Order: sequence, then C-alpha cells, then structure tokens
Amino acid sequence: MRERIRLVVAACFYYTGLVGLAHWWWCRFHPHLIILNYHRATGNNLRLQLRYLQRHYRIQHLEQALEELASSPQTSMSGDLRLPLALTFDDGYRDNYSYAFALARELQIPLTIFLIPGYIESGACFWWLASEQFVRASRVDKVIIEEQTYRLGVPTERQALIKAIDTHLRYAKSVAERQQFLATIRKELALDTLDTVSDLLTQTDKDALPMTWEQVHEMEQSGLVSYGAHTMHHPVLAYLADTQELRQEVMECRRVLEDRLGHPVRTFAYPIGKQEHIGDEVVSIVQEAGYQWAVTTIEDVNTDQTDHFLLRRLPGDLDQHWLIMASELVGLLGLSRFRSKDRAKFSR
Repeated sequence: MRERIRLVVAACFYYTGLVGLAHWWWCRFHPHLIILNYHRATGNNLRLQLRYLQRHYRIQHLEQALEELASSPQTSMSGDLRLPLALTFDDGYRDNYSYAFALARELQIPLTIFLIPGYIESGACFWWLASEQFVRASRVDKVIIEEQTYRLGVPTERQALIKAIDTHLRYAKSVAERQQFLATIRKELALDTLDTVSDLLTQTDKDALPMTWEQVHEMEQSGLVSYGAHTMHHPVLAYLADTQELRQEVMECRRVLEDRLGHPVRTFAYPIGKQEHIGDEVVSIVQEAGYQWAVTTIEDVNTDQTDHFLLRRLPGDLDQHWLIMASELVGLLGLSRFRSKDRAKFSR
C-alpha cells in the first residue's frame, strides 16, 4: 500500500510538471553528476527506466562523465544542458550481457560494468549467491555447521542456515578462508560429488553466473560498454587480514583487465562499497594501484568537490517504477539520498 501511495504521489509530481521544474532547478543552480548503481539486469522495469533516463538525462560512459565533472563550469561539448548521468553495473552478471547489453544496443546508450576477473575465469557462481543456491540444491535432510544443527525441511532453520553461511562468507579474512568454507559446505550438503553446482541451477540462476571473456569483448567492441575493476575475487576489502592480499586483489585486477582488454583501466568499484567496507588503507592502495577514480555505494550525487576515490552512487532498483525514479532523482522523493545517509544493510 505504501508503495502504491508513493507511485500516485510520484505520478502527480511528474504530470503536473514538478519533476521537470526540479530538474531545471538542479541543472541551473546545483549542477552535479548522478552515477546509478545496478547489479542484475532482468526485469521489465529496466527498459522503462532507461527510456526515461534517455529522454531527460545526458547518459555518458563513466570516465567521460568524470572527466567532464572535473571541468568548470560543468558543460557538455554539444551544449546539452541536461544533468549528466552514468549507468554502472557491478560484478558482471551474465544478464548484463543478455539483457542490459541488448537494451544498450536498442536505445544506443552507454554502460559501464565493473568486472571481477577471478569469477570470469572460473565461471563459478558468485559467493554471495552460494548460500541460497547450495542449500536449495542440498542432498541431505540435516546438516551441522559450526556445531549448530539445521533441519532443511524446517523453513525457519533452512533460512537460518542460509544466513549463517552468508555471514561467514562475508566476514572471511581471506579469499582462501572463504573458498575453504565453501568447500566444507559443499561436502556437508553432499554437493561435493557434483562436477558443478551449475548443473542444478534454474535459468534465472544461470543468468546470475559471471559473463565470459568472449561476451566482455563483444560488448566492448560495440562502443557502448566500458569497464572498470572490482577486485580479483570480490572480498570485503576492509575485512582482509593480510595487507599483501589486499594489494593483490586491487592491483592484480587492474593488471589482468588491462591485459585482456588491451587498454588502461582507470576506474575501480569497492566491493559492497559503504564506508565501513573500505577504510583509509584501502583508499591509499587503490590510489597506489594507478586508478584515477573509485566509486562507492554511499548514496549521494557528485560535484567537482567530491573526492575522486570516494565517488557516490545512487542505487538502481529494478523493482522501482520509473515514475518513482523520476521523482527521487530530483529530490522530490527519497530526499535522504542527497544527504549521504547510508543504508545499514549490505548492498550488492
């Protein structure tokens, strides 16, 4: 009911011209760059959202938008006075290729995708999806994890198991620890005899697997898709115990991507990306690695005063009606987004 009310209010804002007036006010008096942060690409709302954004914003590749942001005053070479906006997708899900890329070609709009080379190489499901997929594919009725017994036939215990696995994976102090725990879970759930868990995935699950290098190259060759780095294996950087491993995740990612793509990679996205997941040491290492910009998931817009290594992004919500998005982007709904009030939950 609350969402219906928000939709009605947003429709009133849009069709009475308030959204357009607010957009003009932001352009005229407070120019800024909006970076939207998506992950998955499936769902009918993405098409409608992109069509709206294409009409009312100046959509650019992220690097182009950031270079323009550094200029003063903020203007476009074409004289287009609409607010600039960059569309980013984190992780490199396969549906970024099958859905987002198809829309990019249809609408001729640019995208920037932050890639995780280790997952492209392995083709394994991303660790933050493993808990639910492993439990669903389990071949046992009961399991003991860290001295706690879970009965998979009891819905509450099943969900508790998923949460326990996910929590352990998130707070792992090294990639090796995370991989060892995943191997243990596979054994306990009687999945270790399978060649690959992907054989048990639904089509929706398979859309959540990583893209292939072939798909990466095809997208880039179109001129519509550019890439940034997102670490080698997507650990939460602030939780890594070994500084050398932290450096490896940040620096090796750039090296591998540059080798594969054949050109410099200048942008970086922090995994999960809130302040508590980054830390001062991580920012210094990102700078040392040679990146020019780094994006967070701290919810705000960017001006020419924003730290180049703590750039803000607003969440792209595939469940959100485009009318609500239209109002939120100009501050008529969800005003807290323009005040850097971070959400407490983890964000992928």
